Amino acid sequence: MIPSGNSRLAVLVGAFITVFLAELGDKTQLATLMLAAQSNHPWQVFLGAGAALIASSLLGVLLGQWLGRILPQNLVKQSAGALMVVLGLFFCAGFGLKLYGIP
Repeated sequence: MIPSGNSRLAVLVGAFITVFLAELGDKTQLATLMLAAQSNHPWQVFLGAGAALIASSLLGVLLGQWLGRILPQNLVKQSAGALMVVLGLFFCAGFGLKLYGIP
């Protein structure tokens, strides 16, 4: 989801858009919404959630940088794509089983 070109600004904007859209309506956002609704300290919830997102993103960046150094880029892309397909099938299968009442 990185815009064409490999400039720092293009990478920054691409990363922002990707994470922002991925988090909209995500269970993490819903959990943050509930924490803010239940507490009388919404700014503390905001700061804590922001710090957690930064920390988890840092782990992803460091792991991605490390994998990018030791594996060919095509292998990383293909592996990421295959993982997304497998996860999608897994979640769809789980939803289908629940839909039909199969434990």
